[in-house]
Amino acid sequence: MDWNADLYENKHDFVAEYGMDLLSNVPENPDQSILDLGCGTGTLTHALLEKSPFVTGMDASPEMIIKARQLYPGMDFRVMDACRMPWNGWFDIVFSNAAFHWIPDQGALLKAVFRVLKPQGRLICEFGAHRNILRIREAFQASLLGKELPAKTRFYFPTVEEYQCLLEQAGLHPETVMDFDRPTPLKDGPDGLRNWARQFFWADLKDRHEKRRIRIFEEMEAALRNELWDGSQWVADYRRIRVTAVK
Repeated sequence: MDWNADLYENKHDFVAEYGMDLLSNVPENPDQSILDLGCGTGTLTHALLEKSPFVTGMDASPEMIIKARQLYPGMDFRVMDACRMPWNGWFDIVFSNAAFHWIPDQGALLKAVFRVLKPQGRLICEFGAHRNILRIREAFQASLLGKELPAKTRFYFPTVEEYQCLLEQAGLHPETVMDFDRPTPLKDGPDGLRNWARQFFWADLKDRHEKRRIRIFEEMEAALRNELWDGSQWVADYRRIRVTAVK
């Protein structure tokens, strides 16, 4: 996945804003070590300093880590594959917001999480649930297929039951696994949906001429206007799954 860190920070800061609620699940303890897995531009990594001074942020995107280091100099940010983390029994908490659904090999991911956690360490995460952005994905796919363009963007949006099984298979003991709707307003009025697509569907758009991209956006907007346009802004059909589990 190619990321535009400036677009993410300026137009899609709702990702971190909604993640602030997830922070309430993280206890305050000055002795604990916390890993922010998939930290993006570092907003929540920085907020985690209120829970502990020992916080590390990691992301697979060099662009995101460059931006995080610019915004929060002196913090520990690393470019890293979540399935190949080098630590063993190092962290008390692995925290993650809106990142797990980008990682196709969930078995390898959860085994890596298990390995980096200390005994009794805790996974606290939230990401896209089953049927997340379903209408947006359907409209985008229909527009691509109308132009005979195969989709490259892939997400992992599980059911509660599916993810409970994966946690247990990795050796983690689920405490909470719940899903819920989160209708999410997008910034910039009529341009909000296409700005969102430029960020999150970029793998499918980056090799297309701008005129073709605009046509795809127009077809998406026409298909979704009756459902997701509220008269002043686009409201994305987000659904989330929230997980807490113990090693």
